[in-house]
Amino acid sequence: MQGTVDGFSYGAVTPVAAYLMACLGGALGLRCIVRTLFNNKQSWKPGWLALGAVSIGCGIWTMHFIGMIGFQVEETRLSYDVGLTVLSLLVAIAVVGVGVFIVGYGGASGGTLSIAGIVTGLGVAAMHYLGMAAIQMDGSIHYALGTVALSIVIAVVAATAALWAAVSIHGFFTSLGASLVMGVAVSGMHYTGMAAVSVHLHDTTGGARGGDSPLSLLLPMLLGPVIFLVLAGAIVMFDPLLVTGDGNEGRSVSRRERGAAGAGAGAGSEGGAAAAGGGSLFEGGEGRRGFGGSEVPPGSAERRRGQYEYEASKSAYEW
Repeated sequence: MQGTVDGFSYGAVTPVAAYLMACLGGALGLRCIVRTLFNNKQSWKPGWLALGAVSIGCGIWTMHFIGMIGFQVEETRLSYDVGLTVLSLLVAIAVVGVGVFIVGYGGASGGTLSIAGIVTGLGVAAMHYLGMAAIQMDGSIHYALGTVALSIVIAVVAATAALWAAVSIHGFFTSLGASLVMGVAVSGMHYTGMAAVSVHLHDTTGGARGGDSPLSLLLPMLLGPVIFLVLAGAIVMFDPLLVTGDGNEGRSVSRRERGAAGAGAGAGSEGGAAAAGGGSLFEGGEGRRGFGGSEVPPGSAERRRGQYEYEASKSAYEW
């Protein structure tokens, strides 16, 4: 017998929350990757790449199981195998980590991004279908192979696009946009894969399956990855290089320092020139001379004009 599948039993709450968690994980992970690529004075590169991999993996896993809270089959109760559920998280982190380290050490070339995007997209798909295998019910899940293939293509293409945007176009808002694309990759893959699902019930005479609801089982397991993402977000917020992106802050400071030094040197040269001319820059005196070194008579028009210019210049300087 065919089961009645409902993927949105809580309405739009679960897909929206799931998408936001995918974007959060993607944003944190992509910023960590960018930090290792564009910070010339980086410290502990493997650590930042590992943080990025765990962030993306936790975001993918959290997104999937928040979405699965809204999944139900009307004729039977669902439960989840804890071992497979945790294994799906580890697989997501490990496979995505391979893609992250490929970009981190291989650079932002087209070939490197393609390989990393394929690996990361496959990691998203592997996590999804392993998580689906953890479902326990009085029935079996079947998939439409064409839709499954489409879901994997969506994951690979969107993951590649997100990695390219993050490492090719610098800046915080660009990486934010890349994280939104990563969220589309994970969510699009998830709900496309769920569209391929059909359930065939084993026994319809035994009533509903007993046990805890998916919500009561999944929520405690979701707490750990969610807390990790919050802590990783705090690390990003307190690291200026992760916020500004590509080290432009340090270069801007250097330019400002060089500009200040140049201005100081210019002021010193100007002051030296004034001193060489016989005193301060705005020093007056009765000994003003006209062109050719001749003495300017007191009370003459030229002398009055010079005195006026001197007073105006002095006022501007003091202001």
